[in-house]
Amino acid sequence: MQRVVDRKPPEETIPILDLGPYLAGEKNADRKLADQLRWASETIGFYFIQNHGVDQALIDATFHQAARFHALPMEQKQKLLINRHQIGYLPMGGAKMRSSEVNRNTRHDLNEALFIRRERTSDDPDVIAGKPWRGLNQWPDTLPGFRDTVLSYWNRMERLGQSMLPLYDLALDMPPGFFRARFEGAHINLRLSHYPPDLAAEDNQFGIAPHTDSGFITFLPQSAVPGLEILTVAKQWIAVPPAPGTYLVNTGDILHQWTNRRFRSTPHRAVNRSAHDRYAIPYFYDPNTDVMIECLPGCSGPDNPPRYPPRTFADYYGWFVKMNYRHQQDAAA
Repeated sequence: MQRVVDRKPPEETIPILDLGPYLAGEKNADRKLADQLRWASETIGFYFIQNHGVDQALIDATFHQAARFHALPMEQKQKLLINRHQIGYLPMGGAKMRSSEVNRNTRHDLNEALFIRRERTSDDPDVIAGKPWRGLNQWPDTLPGFRDTVLSYWNRMERLGQSMLPLYDLALDMPPGFFRARFEGAHINLRLSHYPPDLAAEDNQFGIAPHTDSGFITFLPQSAVPGLEILTVAKQWIAVPPAPGTYLVNTGDILHQWTNRRFRSTPHRAVNRSAHDRYAIPYFYDPNTDVMIECLPGCSGPDNPPRYPPRTFADYYGWFVKMNYRHQQDAAA
């Protein structure tokens, strides 16, 4: 297993997992990769994947579309304001990470973003019923090719996420297909984020404040401008090293709870310290919101009882967004 940095302690080393042999169907590649995934998830909560099969040209095109969107005049972006389904444009100042137990975040984040969910039509039964997180995407009407490129990327990333689920079955000694069944109609969010350059941050203010992600796993392709930092077991903030052509993958809170804290949901933050615009396109891959999250077999014992009561992912996610997003707080009030 390759390491990005060789002279750091294991808990400060982000491993690179090679998906190539596994995706090619080589014998025993799944078990080897699952062992590496388990080690990374238990030790640091982050790992890189290489030879993942996603065309770099599609990744680059999606970054380009993110830049195109955020270059639009503000009045055009404001027409797509984020709604109760967590779909649409989040302006600067729309989020404050109050769910964090890592840091008492007191100021809004210095980024803006467009949230894209599963593409639906107006006759979708869940749309008609107004089921939470099942609304229609909001698309800019002045950017030719934007929707097609972003949806191509969204759909390709769902296939990558599905290909990873058998590895989690193996890593956690679950029966084949356990996680795939719980990702039918997966709850997925693609966030096209923009961190402007050289903003005068106030004390205790960040691009994205220290936090842990809400869901199962997050896929983050390499940005041209660095900025992501993670908190190690030793409580040291370290910059994520560059690893061209890879995705950085991290555990979120729901997988952390599902495994009774066995898989680490590692705190991280983002700061644009450069003189350039920074773009990020994290892809949050989560189970169906109706799935019940309760301690998995093998993740508890006489000296390690289940630490979280069973609840649906929708229950947790609803709490998470109300804690962190101003429009959700306004709607609740």
